[in-house]
Amino acid sequence: MSTMPWQAEHWARLQARRARNAMPHALLLCGPEGLGKRDFMRRFAEGLLCQQPQDGEPCGRCRSCLLFAAGTHPDFTVLSFGLRKDGVQRSEIVVDQIRELSARLAMASQFGGWQIVCIDPADAMNAAAANALLKTLEEPSPQTMLLLVADAPWRLPQTIRSRCQRIEFHLPPREEALAWLQQQGVKDAAAALDAAGGNPGLARLWSEEGALARRQEVRKDLGALAAGRGEAMEVAKRWRDNEPEQRLWFAAQAAADEMKAKAMGQGLLASQLDAEALDQWYMAANRTRESLRGPLRGDLLLLELLSRWH
Repeated sequence: MSTMPWQAEHWARLQARRARNAMPHALLLCGPEGLGKRDFMRRFAEGLLCQQPQDGEPCGRCRSCLLFAAGTHPDFTVLSFGLRKDGVQRSEIVVDQIRELSARLAMASQFGGWQIVCIDPADAMNAAAANALLKTLEEPSPQTMLLLVADAPWRLPQTIRSRCQRIEFHLPPREEALAWLQQQGVKDAAAALDAAGGNPGLARLWSEEGALARRQEVRKDLGALAAGRGEAMEVAKRWRDNEPEQRLWFAAQAAADEMKAKAMGQGLLASQLDAEALDQWYMAANRTRESLRGPLRGDLLLLELLSRWH
C-alpha cells in the first residue's frame, strides 16, 4: 500500500516514535475527506500488528497480515455505525458500543501484542458515547491503541481531542497535487482539482464519477434561475435526487466565482445579487449542505436556498 506524498511526513514521525518505544495510546487522524486518512490508518494498524514489519510496513505474508487482510484479525476492531433493534443503521455511535469496546480492551491481546480499535467516524459519537470513551482514554490499558478518524474533528469534545495525539492531514501544494493526479491517470487534472477545492483525493474520485459534468450542470441551473428561465422547485427536486451535497459544494463554488467576476466588472452567471448578497448565499449553501445530514426534508432546504438565487 503506497503512501500518498502528503502523508510521508506523518508516517515518518510515527515510525520514529515506534522505534523509540514511545507510541501514544490514542491517535486522532483528522482533516478533509479524500486525503487518505483511512488508508493511512489501516496501513499503520496492519504494520503495528505485523509479525515481520520493515520500517513500519506490513509484510503482507505473516499470519497476522493474512488475518488482517481477511478482516478477521482478533486484535483489530473497527467501531462505526451500528444497527438499531429494528435493523435500521444508526446515524451516530452510541454509549453501548463504547462500553462493549471498553470491555474488549480489558481482555488480553490474543497475539500477545497490540490491541487496536479504530472509531470511524469518531465525530459521530453522541455525548454519552464520548463521555464513556473518556475513561478509556484517561486509563489506557498497556499495549492498546485507539485510532479515532474524523472528517470534522471540531464536533468532538475538547476533552477527547486533548487526550489524543493529533495527526492532521492538510491539502497539499497545488503542484504536488497535480503531479499526483497525473500519476494516477486523471484526465484534465487541473479542472478536477479546481472542482474539488484543491483536494487531490476528491479530485480523483470525482473525475472517475463524472462530477465535472455535474459541476457544469449546477452552473447551468444557476444561470437559468438568474435569467428567469428555470423553476426553483424543479431544480431542487433534481438536485435532491442526485448527489445533493456535492451539488451544493459546486453551487457554493459558483457563488464564490461570481463574486470574483463581479469584482472585475464581469458576471459568469448573470446573477442580480450584489457582492454582499452573494457572500450570504455562499454561506447559506454551505449551511444547507450540513443541514442535509439532519432530519429536515432535503427538497425544502434546497428550495429555500434556490429561491433566494436570482
